[in-house]
Amino acid sequence: QVQLMESGGGLVQPGGSLRLSCAASGSIFSISHMSWHRQARGKQRELVALISTSGNTMYVDFVKGRFIISRVTAENTVYLQINNLGPEDTAIYYCHANLKITGRETLDAYWGKGTPLTVST
Repeated sequence: QVQLMESGGGLVQPGGSLRLSCAASGSIFSISHMSWHRQARGKQRELVALISTSGNTMYVDFVKGRFIISRVTAENTVYLQINNLGPEDTAIYYCHANLKITGRETLDAYWGKGTPLTVST
């Protein structure tokens, strides 16, 4: 069994910063790309950032340089640093990974259960 567990969310003042974490655990042989998504109330889930095994990154335009995705491959962990937070960043943030389970050659997709982030005074 494989699971992704997000952490680091909470209540933050506008203009503040925080770092979200996501750790994958279980019978994992290897992980391909990992990514962060978010879903605000009443809106669809959207991709925020992605990082490949080689370290290549991709960001959606709306983050405007405020988000930094990174990973520690040896620990099966991905991070999302968010700076200059605004109310528009309020959402549940989800971790996603494509990985191979030990003993299988196919890539499987996994989602975390999400960590809520609220930006408010």
